[in-house]
Amino acid sequence: MIALGLIGILIGLGLLIWLSYRGWSVLLLAPLAAMITAIFSGEPLLAHLTQTFMGSAAGFIGQFFPLFLLGALFGKLMEDSGSVSVIGHFVTERLGTRRTVLAVVLAGAFVTYGGVSLFVAFFVLAPMAQALFRSAGVPRRLMPAAIVLGTSTFTMSALPGTPSIQNAIPMPFFGTTPFAAPGLGIIASLIIFGFGIWWLDREEKRAHARGEGFGVGEPPAGQRLAADLQLRERATTAREFDPPEIVRGKPSEAPQGVLPAALPIIVVVLVNLLMSTLVLPRLDTSFLAEARWGETSLAAVGGVWAVVTALTCAIMVALLINYGRLPTIRETIDAGANASVLPAMSVASLVGFGAAVAAVPAFALVRDAVLGLEGGPLVSLAVATNVLAALTGSASGGLTIALDALATTYLERAADIGLSPALLHRVAVIGAGTLDSLPHNGAVITLLAVCGSTHREGYRDIVIVGIVGPIIGLIAVIVLGSIFGSF
Repeated sequence: MIALGLIGILIGLGLLIWLSYRGWSVLLLAPLAAMITAIFSGEPLLAHLTQTFMGSAAGFIGQFFPLFLLGALFGKLMEDSGSVSVIGHFVTERLGTRRTVLAVVLAGAFVTYGGVSLFVAFFVLAPMAQALFRSAGVPRRLMPAAIVLGTSTFTMSALPGTPSIQNAIPMPFFGTTPFAAPGLGIIASLIIFGFGIWWLDREEKRAHARGEGFGVGEPPAGQRLAADLQLRERATTAREFDPPEIVRGKPSEAPQGVLPAALPIIVVVLVNLLMSTLVLPRLDTSFLAEARWGETSLAAVGGVWAVVTALTCAIMVALLINYGRLPTIRETIDAGANASVLPAMSVASLVGFGAAVAAVPAFALVRDAVLGLEGGPLVSLAVATNVLAALTGSASGGLTIALDALATTYLERAADIGLSPALLHRVAVIGAGTLDSLPHNGAVITLLAVCGSTHREGYRDIVIVGIVGPIIGLIAVIVLGSIFGSF
């Protein structure tokens, strides 16, 4: 029966991967794959569907939907107010054409570290990057990699305090905050950023030496991608914003200064820091131990509270600053709210599938194999999050599946050898943000199309800056954390 159970896990996983990458909805595929796993294991189907699958999916929604909702709403407000464009133009104008790649990277890093949704950043930054690359004669094929480096690497997983959903997911499991292992996170960020800039600068110089310029080809596909339903299914499992909502609402045409544009982002960072380090630790939260509050603790919910508060304050500031500038404020708000639903439900379905797999007896063999890897819990955790993020094409989905199944065991093993939960947090998040950028990832496919590029033209450089660089940063964190502990 154990052998059949393993076969069922592989068939269910294979079916989920194959059909989801062909554009089928994960909302249907995930419970179907979970039922296939249960059938091969001889487990009760309806109990797995209603108690295991739905229980875990509902738990994920209960914990993290506020972050999806507020993050998507904030991103849409920043887009329609023109704030993202203003910030991008400001950075690129200050650095000029001599530092074109660096300008695009820094513009993307600033807006995403401040909580702007990834797809919003893609659709705003790509046209600006195209104009800048064209005027500087930098090859168009480097555009996707430059945007990936700025938006999808260190600001997503390594830089302490980032409000990304990936950085939030480990907090309830490990009782950590968004600023877990800040020193190690900063070191990893510098490695990832430095390595990526070195590579892109090297490629730019080599291209100029060969006489290669911007090149010709289709202009960025832009907003027409919103109508691609197959791409939409892939994208909503990869990130937290539903692409069709990009074209809804009406962007402001009124001019805006860079300081008002950047203020909501500054609010996100500052409020997040204050809530995590000063406000929440001083509150009397003993009431959380009561049954009506879920018999939980501040350690389990404090990190999410900090990010929710930060995004709420930033949304209020953005509305206050831009209320008279947004031509269709209700449409903008509705689009932002709607953009959060499908990604949240898609990732929750992946989490439900992972819980169903973890509940069958055959999973014990998989768990023991992962936990038995040499190098201790840090290496095991890094491998688990890497592999699951690669298979699902989703950093958040792979990360939650891994932690749902193994977080308690990792905590116990870390406690036995004196490892801090903050170190586990940082390793898990960086690990999930590496192999998630394989060719089938919805965000990768979207970005290449927005930039008017193809996998053949632009994907090699995405691999270097989006996978190789983060893996080097992850190795550095594991080595330093093993020697010095969390700092």
